Amino acid sequence: MVLAAAAVVGLLAALVLVAVVVPGARHLLPGEAAPTTSEEASPTPEDTTDLTNPAKRDRALQLVSSAENSTLDWRAQYGYIEWDVEGVPEENRGYTAGLIGFCSGCGDMTRLVEYYASTAPGNRLERYLPALREQEELGMGNVTQAGLGRAFVDDWRAAADDPLFQAAQDHVLDLVYFDPAVEQGRADGVHALGQFIYFDALVMHGPGTDARSFGGIRDAALQVASPPSQGGDEVEWLDAFLDARVAAMQAERAHRDTSRVDTGQRQFLEQGNLHLNPPLRWATYGDAYRIP
Repeated sequence: MVLAAAAVVGLLAALVLVAVVVPGARHLLPGEAAPTTSEEASPTPEDTTDLTNPAKRDRALQLVSSAENSTLDWRAQYGYIEWDVEGVPEENRGYTAGLIGFCSGCGDMTRLVEYYASTAPGNRLERYLPALREQEELGMGNVTQAGLGRAFVDDWRAAADDPLFQAAQDHVLDLVYFDPAVEQGRADGVHALGQFIYFDALVMHGPGTDARSFGGIRDAALQVASPPSQGGDEVEWLDAFLDARVAAMQAERAHRDTSRVDTGQRQFLEQGNLHLNPPLRWATYGDAYRIP
């Protein structure tokens, strides 16, 4: 009986040892340190690449799309088109369409259709070029739907299924807005967030030197701060640029809601997220968004 009891005790001890072994675990070798827990592990290194990194470019376009189209699905916007989206007659930009709101009264829509015609001669939008050039000449506040109208809207939406039209939108977006933003950002010594701040300003205000254009906004910021390339502090410089951007927005009735700056870009800046790394949480025009 004593032997039997001892055997049972031995069996129970063996079972306890088996029960506490973690599946897939192994015994440490003599002198080997125990592995750290997930809480003790080193965090993932911060991504310090600039806005040309494909993931960051996609992130930037999601941020712009949240403000321009109330969605993060920027790739679904090739066929978007709307007349007088702002609803302010004296600031009417005509038709606003595509990925970042190319407009018939601003000239970038004309450049887009011209480029599309160069890559896909005879496409369904090419016939509208004379009317688009005329509307570009009329400019903001004076545009009409002459030569465009319902037929143009229908043809734009149909063209959106053409990979060549999609490629044309990508090309003009980069040529007029994205690449100049990154180039100026690099020249000013700012990182991905600053480059995105420039990009969004270019999309809304356009290139140029007047007070309401990108160049004028940057000139206003230079009156109160210096970019890092000139010895300034990056956060202070971007804060000054955003102040100038808000002033330019408030000068136009259509842009007086500055939430895309206040609860988006400035929030990222206050968080010290100069590299625009996820997760990102922001709100634009009352809608909340998140990029995990």
